[in-house]
Amino acid sequence: MEWNYRSAEELTTAMRAGEVTSVELTDEAIARIERDDEVINAICVPDFDRARAAAHRADQARAHGEDRPLLGVPVTVKESYDIAGLPTTWGMPPHRDYVPAADAVQVSRLKAAGAVVLGKTNVPLGLQDIQSFNEIYGTTTNPWDSARTSGGSSGGSAAALASGFGALSLGSDIAGSLRTPAHFCGVYAHKPTVGLAASRGMVPPSEPALPAELDLAVVGPMARTARDLALLLDVMAGPDPLTLGVAYRLALPPARHERLGDFRVLVLDEHPLLPTGSAVRAGVHRVAAALADAGARVEWHSPLLPDLTEAATLYMQLLISGAVARFPLGSLQLPAADDQSLNAVRLRAMAFSHRNWIEANTGRELHRHGWRQLFTEFDAVACPITPTPAFPHDHTPNPMARRIDIDGAEYPYFDQLVWAGLATMPGLPATAVPAGRSPEGLPVGVQLIGPMFEDRTPLRLAELLEREIGGFQAPPR
Repeated sequence: MEWNYRSAEELTTAMRAGEVTSVELTDEAIARIERDDEVINAICVPDFDRARAAAHRADQARAHGEDRPLLGVPVTVKESYDIAGLPTTWGMPPHRDYVPAADAVQVSRLKAAGAVVLGKTNVPLGLQDIQSFNEIYGTTTNPWDSARTSGGSSGGSAAALASGFGALSLGSDIAGSLRTPAHFCGVYAHKPTVGLAASRGMVPPSEPALPAELDLAVVGPMARTARDLALLLDVMAGPDPLTLGVAYRLALPPARHERLGDFRVLVLDEHPLLPTGSAVRAGVHRVAAALADAGARVEWHSPLLPDLTEAATLYMQLLISGAVARFPLGSLQLPAADDQSLNAVRLRAMAFSHRNWIEANTGRELHRHGWRQLFTEFDAVACPITPTPAFPHDHTPNPMARRIDIDGAEYPYFDQLVWAGLATMPGLPATAVPAGRSPEGLPVGVQLIGPMFEDRTPLRLAELLEREIGGFQAPPR
């Protein structure tokens, strides 16, 4: 029996029943990686010897009566997380030899839950792209079409899951970095509420691993089923023990509903700043139809929805000003005052003062309040993740010069982040779910945005939708 595409939940059940051992699962996963990853290039830092040793320890622990949430389950970890003894480079050549001495807090939680880490997955340079390629590890391709990207910056993790390389993966998200690769590769991902999961040890190799609060960015789970997302989130959730004590764990409220027909969902398929491609629009409509058929309340408009143009502007201001603070740029020529395009917003944000940032942050708080009001009338918002399925590899050195093709028309490359930013800017949880395939056979995903710190609501909605419209499907070899 082949186990590579089984869920973590199924693998745990099988190991408990004695149908398979962790050593057997780990050996099978390693064999698959060695057979298939030359083309995919998802696993940039294999750790097979230590994985086999961890699997052996997991089997011994189970034989002695232990039963932890992920005991013996093979998983992968995004390259940007510190793992003691393995390089953490963020794809940046000056740091190719940096090897941390301690695990990131989430890697420690994975191991404490019994998971077997197969290795680390590829990322873009500095995690700053919607694709995953760098000079150190090369390009990760999409398992559905090697001429296309797997997404970024958790592209290696999504490609690994779609290829059967482990049942779960750790990723991170500031600009759709969990959700976009999941959408492009046909898997599941969850961007938690900002601050829900501790991120210490998920920092550039030039910076100390401190229990700092991140702005916009989160760490989160990736999987091939919605239930596995919830399983891994339970392992990840909670503050850093260095700040609030080991015993403290944040208790998330239960999902608002257990039946699909009880949900109230606002569906969005149009953005004022960027068209939605026909394939993605069809995926959104597929989700809306499944909700309506189940008896859910589905609306397409609401006066409570915060202004999407303003949301995109605030998001770009916060995102770019923060990125430039961490990765400084050279000289900058600002756009004309009458240029209100998102490209102009991004350029101006590169020169933000602290006062500018405070103004943008005040705008964010107003939007957060608007979302609180929206979620008194709705339980979730269903909308695109990006306007297209996975696009062809584009390694144009200046990413600002790249373009994205949407049904034959070209738009600025980074404009496609407006949908990811809708949840990121106010810090809301968002679950990426498979929603069918494009006419070319590429996966199409949709995100389910939920109320702040009510992560279990979009996760439960994702699980219920999975039963109606199907979930992950393995790509053809």
